[in-house]
Amino acid sequence: MSFQAYLTNIQAKTGKSPAEFRALAEQKGFTRNGQLAPGVKADAIVAWLKEDFELGHGHAMAIVALLKGSKREGDD
Repeated sequence: MSFQAYLTNIQAKTGKSPAEFRALAEQKGFTRNGQLAPGVKADAIVAWLKEDFELGHGHAMAIVALLKGSKREGDD
């Protein structure tokens, strides 16, 4: 599955766009100014996404990649 397909599926399941997940992560303190905050580990973000949005591990990791900037919307 492509990265974009993950994002599309996540939005269909949660109703949240990638930009909304970025804003929510900022509000939760996982990111600052669009970058991961110092000391934030992927497992903390994954736990949040699983708990609050019932995402599976793979979909949660796609959001982590988005937040880290290693992947962007539109990437395959």
